[in-house]
This record gives sequence, C-alpha cells and structure tokens, in this order.
Amino acid sequence: MTTILLTTLIIAFLVAIIFSPIFIPLLKMLKFGQYIRDEGPKEHQKKSGTPTMGGVIIVLSIVAASLYSGIRYGFLNSHLWLLIFVTLAFGIIGFLDDFIKVVMKRNLGLTSKQKLLGQIIVAVIFYIIIIKNGFSTYVSVPGTDWSINFYWAYFILAIIMLLGTSNGTNLTDGLDGLLSGTAAIAFATFAIIAYDSSQHDVAIFSTAVCGALLGFLVFNAHPAKVFMGDTGSLALGGALAGVAMLTKSEILLVIIGGIFVIETLSVIIQVTYFKATGGRRVFKMSPLHNHYVLSGWKEWRIVTTFWIVGILFAIIGVYLKVWL
Repeated sequence: MTTILLTTLIIAFLVAIIFSPIFIPLLKMLKFGQYIRDEGPKEHQKKSGTPTMGGVIIVLSIVAASLYSGIRYGFLNSHLWLLIFVTLAFGIIGFLDDFIKVVMKRNLGLTSKQKLLGQIIVAVIFYIIIIKNGFSTYVSVPGTDWSINFYWAYFILAIIMLLGTSNGTNLTDGLDGLLSGTAAIAFATFAIIAYDSSQHDVAIFSTAVCGALLGFLVFNAHPAKVFMGDTGSLALGGALAGVAMLTKSEILLVIIGGIFVIETLSVIIQVTYFKATGGRRVFKMSPLHNHYVLSGWKEWRIVTTFWIVGILFAIIGVYLKVWL
C-alpha cells in the first residue's frame, strides 16, 4: 500500500509540475490576473495582475492521480467518487466566483447568497449520499473511547463542516504559498489517519491532494507566479471536510485544520468587536495573516511560521487518532 500511495503522490505532483508551465502563460494571455482590493495591505498591490484560477491545476492533478490509482489498484469505489465529486463541485463554485471577478470584471464575484446557496446544495447532496450508503452518525471524541450519536443533527454538522472548512481555507489563501503549504500538511495528516484505519481509498485521495499541492507550490511559493483563486481554495476546503467525515475525524478536523479555524475566528472576532465598540479593532487587519503583514513581518516569515504551527497541529492530530 505504501508503494501505491507514493505512486499517487508522484503522479499528482508531476501533473501539477507539467501543466503549470502550460496553464500559467495561458492565463496571462487571457489576462486572468488577480484583482487586489484597495482595502487590503498596500504590500499586496504589487501582486495585482498575477495569474489566478490556478486551482484548476490543483483539481486536475487531484482527479487524475485519484482516478489512476483508483482504477489501476482497484480502489475506485463510492468513497473515492464522493471525494472527487465534492472537490469538483466546490471547485466549480469557486471557478464561477473567479470567472465573474476576472473575466466579467465584477470585483466581488458571486454574491455571498449565491455562493452560500451553491455550497449548501453540494453539502446536502454529500450528506444524502453518505447516509444512503449506511454512514454512521456517531462522532468520536478524540483521545477517548467516547462517541456521540448525532442522529438527524449530523445533517447540520455536515453542513457546518463543509461550509465552515471551505470558507476557512478561502480566508487563509492570502499570502504566497500559505494555503498550499498548510493544506498539504493537513491532507498528509489525514492520509496517515486513513492509512492507519485501512481506508485506503481515502488515503489515496488525500495523498493525491498532497502531491497536487506540493507541485502547485513550486509555482505558488513567494514570489508567486500563479494564485489558486477561489477555484482552488473552495475545492480544498470541501475536500478536507469530506475526508474528515469519511475517516470519522469530525472533531479532530478542528485541530488538524487549526490554521483555518484560527484564520476564521480572527475574522469573526474582528467584525464582532468592530461592531460592538463602534469601530475599534482587535487586529490591525483580518484574517490574522494580514495582521502580521501590517506588523512588519516578511511574507516568507509569516508563511513558514503558519506552516510550522500547522505541523504542530498535525502531530497532535495523529497522536490523538493513531498513537493514543
């Protein structure tokens, strides 16, 4: 099985490495450049025009590697198809958002209601499929033998996980290589968890995502030659939540995806405090990575620090699920 996972990782990595140099010039030719909002950090203005929608490369690499290993080694089952579905579906929502921003020149892309509706529809379909296939509604408490049956409330949990994680990854995608690196760490962690529980289909998918992100990171690391856009960030969030549910690591997702949780909380805290105090702020700017940008940290320092914290969260997650 180790050989299969390594093969999957290499294929996803190579697909990303091979197609990026082809896709990036195409994005430049089509003038699919990133729009940088005026209210963001001034340091980011120099990134305006950098090709975006690179998430297409990530999704293509994930699907190609997953299907290859699934077909070649006999793991193309309902779980693998389901993970490919949720990745593609959230990726399409992100693609539409990017397309409207970049091509149609509507800076905000899809409205918040349109995006939310699309995410809810995908989440409901995901829930219906897993329940019809006899999926357990029990949720395990990490590090213990306890589990809680959510019964019908698992529907609400699934919606929250899929929407919350996809929006968390979307918020994290603000610096060169930040989301690519932290997401690769999270998926590598879930690959270990899936492998340990003999969920080889989920392990293959998680490894494919990790390989795709590492390949994309070659071009997305500072200074980035391409951004993944909402196409990539939403797809990754949907995929991560899907993997967490299928491995019965619902609560553990909060730890393994700790970076995304922190980034989301920083926005919630900032907005709540701003409204409650009539304009005062907790952070210089949210999400949290922007606070460090305005504090004078170099971009590479912020990104590597977040990566290190992500690795620490990953170690805790593996300890609670595998080693404990």
